[in-house]
Amino acid sequence: MLLNSDICTFDWPAPDFDLATPAGTRHTRDGLMGPNGLLVAFICNHCPYVVAVIDRLAADMKTLQADGIGCVCIMSNNYRDYPADAPDKMTAFADAHGLTVPYLVDEGQLVGRAYGAVCTPDFFGFNAQGGLQYRGRLDDMGMRGDPAGRRPELLEAMQQVAATGKGPAAQTPSMGCSIKWS
Repeated sequence: MLLNSDICTFDWPAPDFDLATPAGTRHTRDGLMGPNGLLVAFICNHCPYVVAVIDRLAADMKTLQADGIGCVCIMSNNYRDYPADAPDKMTAFADAHGLTVPYLVDEGQLVGRAYGAVCTPDFFGFNAQGGLQYRGRLDDMGMRGDPAGRRPELLEAMQQVAATGKGPAAQTPSMGCSIKWS
């Protein structure tokens, strides 16, 4: 089912988390926070909206990390009902698409619920103080239907957050498949 994310509630505080990669390496919100902020992306392996943007997202995350923004991907889907999202498939998915940031399993779906994630992909961009500054989509290509006219909303917004601590006032909600809750 196609859903849109909620609009940005500026300065809403980033919920804490302590999650592991499929290999068992644990990561926390504070441990991943960069000097200029944190980007949390709720994704999964099987969603066609994620598959369509994952290579660009991986590249944008590398750029953002160079700008002092910590980045993480979290998979909150109920993978027992959606085995393509199972932890044993997450590492291969990340490797196939050049995703170098931690890709974490939200086993109990508590982190997805705490963030209010509704779709995949769903992006939460926080400033260095942990206040929400971006809740939008990767780009506006779907709005114009013209790949040449694509504007990289997420990358530009997070670079603005890195430079000023504030996100853009105008944001376009993300859209994607619903998170598969238990």
